[in-house]
Amino acid sequence: MGAEGSSEGGNGMHNEVYRDDWGIPHLRAAGARELARAQGRNAALDRAWQIEVERHRVQGTTAAFLGAEAVEWDRFARRARLDDTARRCFERLAPATADWVRAYVDGVNAGLGEGAGGAPEFAAAGLVPGTWQPWTPLGVWLATHILFAGFPTKLWREEVARRLGDDAIELFATDGPGTSGSNGWLVTAERTATGAPIIAGDPHRFIEDPGVYQQIRLACPEFDVVGLAVPGVPGIAHFGHTGEVAWAITNAMADYQDLYRERLRRTPVGEVQALGPDGWEPAASHTETIEVAGAAAVTVEVVETGRGPVISGGPDTGEEAVSLRHPPRVTGELGFDALPALLRARTVADLDVALDRWMEPVNVVLAADTAGATLHRVAGHVPLRPHTNRLRTVPAWDAAYAWRTPHAPMVRADVHGTAVMANQRGIAAPLGVEFAPPHRADRIQELLDESARWTAKDMAAIHMDTHLASAEPLLRLLEEVAELDGPEAVRQRDRLLRWDRRMDADSTDATLYAALRAEVVHRLAAHPALAPLHGSAHSDPYPELFHPWLATVPRIAYALEGLLTGEDGPLTHADRVAVVAGAMEHVAGAEVTRPWGELHRLSPWQALSGADSDGSRPGLAGDHDCVLSTSSVPGVTDRSARGPAARYAWDLARREDSLWVVPFGASGVPGSAHHRDQLPLWVRGELVPVVTDWNLLHREEERRDVSAETSAGARVESAVFERKVDGFGTVSLVPVDPARDLDVLHAWVTEDRARFWGMGGYSREQVLETYEFLDSLTTHHAYLAYRGGVPCALFQTYEPDADPLGECYDVQPGDHGVHLLIGPTGTAGPEAGFTGALLSVLIDYIFSDPSHLRIVVEPDARNAKGIARMVRAGFELGPEIDKPEKRARLAFLTRAVAAGA
Repeated sequence: MGAEGSSEGGNGMHNEVYRDDWGIPHLRAAGARELARAQGRNAALDRAWQIEVERHRVQGTTAAFLGAEAVEWDRFARRARLDDTARRCFERLAPATADWVRAYVDGVNAGLGEGAGGAPEFAAAGLVPGTWQPWTPLGVWLATHILFAGFPTKLWREEVARRLGDDAIELFATDGPGTSGSNGWLVTAERTATGAPIIAGDPHRFIEDPGVYQQIRLACPEFDVVGLAVPGVPGIAHFGHTGEVAWAITNAMADYQDLYRERLRRTPVGEVQALGPDGWEPAASHTETIEVAGAAAVTVEVVETGRGPVISGGPDTGEEAVSLRHPPRVTGELGFDALPALLRARTVADLDVALDRWMEPVNVVLAADTAGATLHRVAGHVPLRPHTNRLRTVPAWDAAYAWRTPHAPMVRADVHGTAVMANQRGIAAPLGVEFAPPHRADRIQELLDESARWTAKDMAAIHMDTHLASAEPLLRLLEEVAELDGPEAVRQRDRLLRWDRRMDADSTDATLYAALRAEVVHRLAAHPALAPLHGSAHSDPYPELFHPWLATVPRIAYALEGLLTGEDGPLTHADRVAVVAGAMEHVAGAEVTRPWGELHRLSPWQALSGADSDGSRPGLAGDHDCVLSTSSVPGVTDRSARGPAARYAWDLARREDSLWVVPFGASGVPGSAHHRDQLPLWVRGELVPVVTDWNLLHREEERRDVSAETSAGARVESAVFERKVDGFGTVSLVPVDPARDLDVLHAWVTEDRARFWGMGGYSREQVLETYEFLDSLTTHHAYLAYRGGVPCALFQTYEPDADPLGECYDVQPGDHGVHLLIGPTGTAGPEAGFTGALLSVLIDYIFSDPSHLRIVVEPDARNAKGIARMVRAGFELGPEIDKPEKRARLAFLTRAVAAGA
């Protein structure tokens, strides 16, 4: 690697965090595992709220703090078994990859308490951070992409067939912009000013605040990579530059998810069966409860047949259900074994081999290296099965629709001068059904052909191109309109026919066209030939989560070009001309005078509604078929919820000449200087430099990583929970290792002050045996609480119905028992507020699990000080009870009381 990519080597190098002027993190560590841990910790510090929301999305527990609006997603996540699928995929990882992912998770868990302390959303939502499992990053990736391939479109086609007939599905199974938007292009060495390749583009997704992509640099002796990471996921998957090789992707628009119509029944003993190719067969089923903030809990039955999880319907509805079959659930593979290999790639050949392991989602990849080699290929898993599977739901009981092995081969193409990927049919055509129209790809190619000396800086002009080629069919019909009612309609028609077809922010002609297009969409939706489709989103049998795919007006808007040009179908040419004429007359009377940018404003998604400000809704240029694909939904809204989630230009001559930008900023913390500092540049189409010289970066003042310190022979990096308490410090909960922690355990539990613990006369061997037995249980757990790296308390939890205590009171669903022993504090005793601060952390930890509804404690009835402390913390006293070892006083703390404390 060149000097700009070098870093200090040796096992003694500490993890280091640098920032450039835009707050972008540059992480440096002694090895890949240490670097993964540093990346996880950085994600927790910079994006705590964002990644915790994602963890809850995987688990289907977002309604517990976001309320009833999140129930539909939680229901889907549980029925689709996202968390379980992620766990399966983690178990299939190569050992080295699994260890690398674990290191990332360790970093997340180490930093999450501190990160959450600086993120105001946690307090606003009443959420405390929980614990990441080793497979959580795989779940974040799966939840982010499970709807990426658009399987609900098959439900829409079923609605079309049911309402208009089977032949009509081709009206809406044509190329359209509904799920498209990303651009990418490669310019080979002979077409650049430097004599080295350039890769540029912009992934278009729903714009989220914080952004779905994080600019980052990961450096260790093995590699030094800059790129766009997904917060919550280790490495750099989609867009990266190692110094020697760079790569980028777009959605291949492949079809690799199938929906099966299922016939389910319940047996007399309550078991669920599904009708398969060989007759009735057992289906796995169980019930889960979704907690809902401010509303009653919701029960969901999770059913899985031999095809896959049931995502719509059930055994008791009397209707056919629908199951989802997709590669990660079937194969237990997501492709994460490719991620470390991508970081270590030095050539296009290395990258190509790494991509052979990729699974989900299916992407078109462009890559180039410093030697001038290039790559243009598809990467991912597409199952082999009948073409009908790609179009519609198919019967589960017919073996003809089963998947075959092996999966479809990935395709590739040679690169000559330039290569463009913009979700068009292109090289992925054999793998899909619906692709983006060719307009963006054609326009990018047209612009690239204008020069033979491209530089990375030149790419911004392509990113921001606003020409709208898809306007042609509507304007051509407008030309055919022979008569219009009144001179104003004629004037406005002529104005549009002279329009340069650019959706510029200051253009009033663009606004007029958008208004005409919206009116055409509404008139088509009301046309007798298409009217039966209207309102299908409210009368279909599918869950509400899928209704956006089933709404008629957006579907007509996305299929508008085909509906206005197709020779076959329910609309005649005369119908189309009449619709456009009527729309023109209507719009002409509305005095459309405002510039496009006043209406076409950014509308970012945020997990916590109402958290944005007017500053996050700037006016935009572009539209869904422009290269600047800031997508509106014609007929529904002029606002843009989709757009470039990042822009990049990778220079293979000098990596430091590369450029990038994201919609908001590097930080996910509201109020941070780098939360939204890139937004004005993003709106204007400007890019910021990729800084690679460590001397030009700012060394971040080291934030003490408590979990990396050692004390009393214990390592705190295995903390399952961490919280920073103002004026007190950071508290970490570490699972007890009986052998490792024996010195601490024996010293504490045998002291006279711990007589209420009941182990005063125990030998070391007896203490070890006791905690080894406790460690073997799944219902009881023990933790050491660390403050500043020093153990300060022993904390134990248990399920009351699996403990002798359960025989002493009426156990309620959601009860969770705890024991707390404060460690030695010196002759003066604990400092003021010590126990209260510690107890607040322990309470937060218990209630970080949504299934825990009430904490139960049972202090010795003689322990007046401890009982008073519980009352001050909000516990409600219960009766005294007799246990074999003591007379105890029960006390209870509900989740609601704790949240209001």
